Amino acid sequence: QFVESGGGLVQPGGSLRLSCAASHMHFIAYDLEWHRQAPGKEREFVAYINSKGAVTRYADSVKGRFTVSRNDAQNTMYLQMNNLKPEDTAVYFCHRIIGDTWGQGTQVTVSS
Repeated sequence: QFVESGGGLVQPGGSLRLSCAASHMHFIAYDLEWHRQAPGKEREFVAYINSKGAVTRYADSVKGRFTVSRNDAQNTMYLQMNNLKPEDTAVYFCHRIIGDTWGQGTQVTVSS
């Protein structure tokens, strides 16, 4: 089970840090992802981190602005989002690849 938090309203150019807290799973064993879904659009991949935290990948649209990380001692994955743009507005979800497990999402709105 995942619980996302940290979303909110931010101005263009601002920053947010999302958290994904996991429970009832052997968190350290899993590769994880962040996805997002904007209104009227399909859910899309944002970032990936492997089980050891040594490998990360990003969608081209967020590369250089977003950073994914994890703290296995706290069973939590993070997404640091800098230089936010209006097109980053979406509900952000964490995802465990094995078992196709999703959180409930957290809303990020970038607007002046």
